Amino acid sequence: MTITAPAPHSDGPRVRGLSRLGQQLLPVLYQHRLVSTSQLRRLLTPHAASVAYVRRQLADLRRAGLAAATVRRDGRMGRGEHLWYITARGADIVEYDRQITTRAYRISPEAAASQLQEHTLAVVESGLAFTTWARALGDECGPLDWEPELAHRVRDGDSRLGDEAFVIPDAVLRYTRTTPSGRRQLLTYFIEVDRATMQAARLGAKLTAYARYASYIPHPAPGRPGPHRSREAWRERYPAFPRLLIVLTGASPNALARRIDDLRALADANELLHRSPLTAGVTTLTLLRDRGPFEPIVTPLLGDPAPRDILLAPHPVGDRIP
Repeated sequence: MTITAPAPHSDGPRVRGLSRLGQQLLPVLYQHRLVSTSQLRRLLTPHAASVAYVRRQLADLRRAGLAAATVRRDGRMGRGEHLWYITARGADIVEYDRQITTRAYRISPEAAASQLQEHTLAVVESGLAFTTWARALGDECGPLDWEPELAHRVRDGDSRLGDEAFVIPDAVLRYTRTTPSGRRQLLTYFIEVDRATMQAARLGAKLTAYARYASYIPHPAPGRPGPHRSREAWRERYPAFPRLLIVLTGASPNALARRIDDLRALADANELLHRSPLTAGVTTLTLLRDRGPFEPIVTPLLGDPAPRDILLAPHPVGDRIP
């Protein structure tokens, strides 16, 4: 594999000798930031008997300076496992190709080795559960159909960062479901992954931010020119307001059940959430992986606590599109 200089009148590098799998690996690493070897195998070569071929392709990318690896820190979750991320050179190639959305953030070796590893991997694992079930069910949700940490403004005025200015889901996931009659449902989810390390009150604050975003209509800052809009900001990005799915992991089933009860109590006490069109539910990563998204695995945050599927409809939906 060789990386050549840009051709005349071009604006970026080219790669020669990159395998088909190598071409798939680079955008996945670019978009998802930090991914384990086993996750990459399940994402891109799910029917392979072993992880050996993926390892060889990753080694080729590392030799070419396009990808790098760090070691997983958490002893409970497979200490010593390699976690992969894209290098600056690899990111340049992905951005030059212009096949996926360019991201301002690029992971550094220090960030890849930091304590944020497990949360990043849990977000990937949540998206991977949807991808795995989509294959089994004949639906569509590929390795690039969820994007991590997309910022959504919920505050007028200056551009300062912070909880008051933006809501930033752990991922925005898109899933295309084929119903028994052949109709297609285009579903979008805000995914929040909670490893039982965050105070429940902080999750409650996030619920408020999502409820605010559902009704947020941008206006220019006082004293600044700008158009006055009459519809919600989310309509510029989504055909319908995304459902919110909180995915719990990192604790015992009993602890996660108590956390679900806590989240429902916080939601019930939130008047803004009651007035909002936001549809929200909570499940566990284990249920999502083991039973799939269209089994009754999701507990609604408001109303009847009876588990539902990810559509969060109160009754069997059949072919109805909510």
